[in-house]
Parts: sequence; structure tokens; C-alpha cells
Amino acid sequence: MQMEKLVSLCKRRGFMFQSSEIYGGLNGFWDYGPLGVELKRNIKDAWWHDMCKGHNELLQLNGAPSTYEMVGLDCTILMHPQVWKCSGHYDLFHDFMVDCRVSKKRYRFDQVRGKWVSRGEQKVFVTIMCEPENEQEEVTRRALKFFGLRNKDVGQLVFADVFQSLDKVPAADRVFVLAPDANEANTLTDPREFNLMFKTYVGALSGEEGAAFLRPETAQGIFVNFKNVLDSTRVRIPFGVAQVGKSFRNEITPRNFTFRSREFEQMEIEFFCNPAESPMWYQYWRNRRLQWYTELGLAGERLRLREHEQDELSHYSCGTADIEYAFPFLPEGEYGELEGIAHRGDFDLRSHSEGKLDPKERPLKLELNEHGQPKHRGSGKDLSYRDDLTNERFIPHVIEPSAGADRATLAFLCEAYHEDEAPDEDGKLQSRVVMRLNPRIAPYKAAVFPLVKKDGMPEIAKDIYGALKQKFNVFYDEKAAVGRRYRRQDEIGTPYCITVDSQSLQDKTVTVRDRDTLEQWRVKIDDVVGEIEGRIR
Repeated sequence: MQMEKLVSLCKRRGFMFQSSEIYGGLNGFWDYGPLGVELKRNIKDAWWHDMCKGHNELLQLNGAPSTYEMVGLDCTILMHPQVWKCSGHYDLFHDFMVDCRVSKKRYRFDQVRGKWVSRGEQKVFVTIMCEPENEQEEVTRRALKFFGLRNKDVGQLVFADVFQSLDKVPAADRVFVLAPDANEANTLTDPREFNLMFKTYVGALSGEEGAAFLRPETAQGIFVNFKNVLDSTRVRIPFGVAQVGKSFRNEITPRNFTFRSREFEQMEIEFFCNPAESPMWYQYWRNRRLQWYTELGLAGERLRLREHEQDELSHYSCGTADIEYAFPFLPEGEYGELEGIAHRGDFDLRSHSEGKLDPKERPLKLELNEHGQPKHRGSGKDLSYRDDLTNERFIPHVIEPSAGADRATLAFLCEAYHEDEAPDEDGKLQSRVVMRLNPRIAPYKAAVFPLVKKDGMPEIAKDIYGALKQKFNVFYDEKAAVGRRYRRQDEIGTPYCITVDSQSLQDKTVTVRDRDTLEQWRVKIDDVVGEIEGRIR
């Protein structure tokens, strides 16, 4: 599938639009259209039901170490600045960027890809920013131009076997780097840190006294409310706290449609457990979350679970695994992160309680006071847990399954996109685009058509539409030939179409058509709601 086709469909059918498009757009921000908002909401609702409301249904099936409870939170986007100092975001939440002294453009250091090209004793690292399928062609074009050659002279060039990211090029060799928008080498600055948090101001004060940050993740709101949840509910460890909400990261170079945006939505769980049981719970959540994507339609070689190598782990992590998907905009063989499942140990609760008391043990960039102690201390609140059955007191360990709602939406769209052939009204095969979305997350569950706009068919169709509307989001359409109406629904992922025809007037039945198999069958009008409900469930 070419990514351009999916992006075009998303705009044409109202899944997603560029933010502020009539003013030229704002890079890294996307609006969800009428269909997109339904799809994303269905994904979030499925996550909330399966993880929070209906979690007991699958406990034994997934091999949980024991029963557990789940509750929810909805925390504010702006929080006390000290939250981000104690969490490590204030000091550590950054990417490296480089600037081009010629083009004046800025790039994220690890997102610029390129390939070494040699001509005799000369060499250059040609970097590009383009779609994967055009990478070699673009490198060749730029290399020829750099060496002053024509297309017929391409045989004089020797290309490295693989592409690599700019951050893998040794510092001594960066003088040979040809920046993506430059015509000469050695125009990039040295990489430097760029904090990814959006800064703003609270109240009338515009100085540092009123400075605050838009949250870069939803997790910290759960940690700082840990004691509130314990005191206001009857939950006992093990238990999880779920939250769905917006987060903001000031990405240097947002790209790849909605995959890397500056405003995005997360679906996160912080699962609190006894330290002795945390390895078992980590394994449980790795398997449980991978199964969720599989059940909703992501399967096969495009989906994988990858355990992080030791040098990839965050400073607090006891183990992290990523659920990854082979998005079509990535080079062949590469995967993009959908969700991370992290064993965070007791880092977060201890940090918000004590602060970073041992810089040697926790190597963070900390400002020290005159006594050699960190300035950024915790809340001073006791965030330990006492087991009322054993009287044991401990700082709980945390397992964090953190999913991106926008990335999940994009992955389901990519997986669903298919092109095939289907018969038209005359039985002739015609090409069609079909979005094979799982019925649980499809924007519309069914569409209702009268075959023609006469003989009482519209009245029957509207009655069926009204009955279905009480249960699902459904669509009514009486315009154009029925074959075209089918194709419109196929293209937006509607799993079932219901057609009222002349036979309906005689025996009170309608035709139901399956989007994927194209199978058609008759159902009594009184049984339509139950038929669709049963198939969706």
C-alpha cells in the first residue's frame, strides 16, 4: 500500500485533516473528522472496556498471577512544575537536534537518514528526508549533483550497502555529511539538547514564578494521586489506575502523518503491585496488551513484541518491551512503536515522595544546594502502601502499559486498507477500496438502504435505521445506485449493509451484505437489530 493513498482517503472520507488547513496548516497537529473521531473514540472505548471495566472477563484466559482491581482517573493537563522536576522530565526529557548553517533548517539528530557514497578517494554521507521507497533514487540524484556528474556517470559511484541514521556517524566523519537541504558538505552544527516540553504561564505572572508545562505524558497525574486513590476507594494491591488523555511534546521534526505529532492522546495504565510479584505482572501485561491488538485486527508479521536491550532502557526501568507495527511509511524491515510496557520499579512513587536523594545511584542532572543535597526534593508525603492483611509496608512497584491512541488509530487504518474487486449491479467485477476494520472499532456498524425511493421502501428502511440507531452508530443512504452505495460504505469500513427491496414488501425480510466476504443473506426485519448486534459482538 502506498501511504499517499491512505492519506488521501483519510481526507476525502473525513477521517483526518491537517490542523488549520485553510491557513496553510500547523506542522505536527491533526484534526479528526466525522469518521476519524468515531474510529478513535471506538478504539479508546474498546481499550477502556477491556482494560478497566471488563478486565475480570479475561483474567483466567490471560494467566494473571491473581485477581486485581482497576479504577480510572482524569487528571489536568497543567500540573505543578515540581512534578516534572521530580519525574526527571525537567532535566532529561530532550532530543538532540542539529541545524544547517546554509539552509537554516533544523532536524532531529536521529531522524536524518543517509548512505555513504564514494567516488575514488572522495566520500560523502548523503542524507535525505523522503519516503522509504524513494530513498535510493534520491541518494543517487543528490550524489550525482554533489560530485558534478550526469546520470550516465552513475557507474563511477560506489554506494554503501545500508542506510543509517545520522547519529550513528562518528563525530570525526561528520565533516563529510551532506545535509538534506544543502549543496555542500559540513554545514551541520554539532548536536545539542532540546527539551520537548511545551512551556506556558499560569495566571498574570509571565516570569519564572508563573512558568508551567503542558504535560508530556499522562502517567505523572496517576502517581501524584496514588494516595488519593487509596484513601478514597477500597482498592487493594494489586490494582491498576487507567487514564486516557492528551499529552504534548514539542517534536523537532514531526512527520509520518499522525505517527509523530506534537499533540497526541495516550491510553495509560499504572499497575501497582508487590515488588516480589512484579516480574510476573510484567510478563502478564506484555502478553495481555499484545493480545488486545491481535484481537482487534493487527496480526501477522507486521506486529511484534520486542524486549529492549540493556542499553536502551530508561534510567529507572527494570525492563521494557515495545509492541511495534511495520507501518508502510517506514523502510522495509523497520517497525514503529505502538505501545511500551515498562517495569518502572518504585522509581516514580519514591521520587515524588523523597525526591532524588542519591545522584550516584540515580544519575540525573540535579542542582545541589550548599549542603550537597538536590534542590529538587519530593513532596515529603508518605507514598508507601501498607497491606492490611499482612501488615507489610512497602513502596509498590509499577508496571506501565502506555499506548498511543493516535498511533493505534493509524495502525488500524493501515492494516485495514485493501484494494480488491467486487461485482457491480450487473455482476461485472469492479475494483474497490475496502477498509477492513474490526466491527468493534468501525465508525459505522451498519448502513441501511432502500433499493429505490418509492413503493414504501424508504419508510421501511428508515424504521430499521431508527431501531438500529438506538444501539449503534449507523448510516442511512438512498442516493445513487445501490452498488455505488456499497462501495462508499466499503471505503469507510462499514461491516454490514442492509438493503430494503421489493421482496421486503412481500415477506418482511431484508438483505444483509458482509463487507469482507461479500456474502448476502436474508433476515426478518424484526430480527435485524439482533443479527447485527450478535455479529458485532
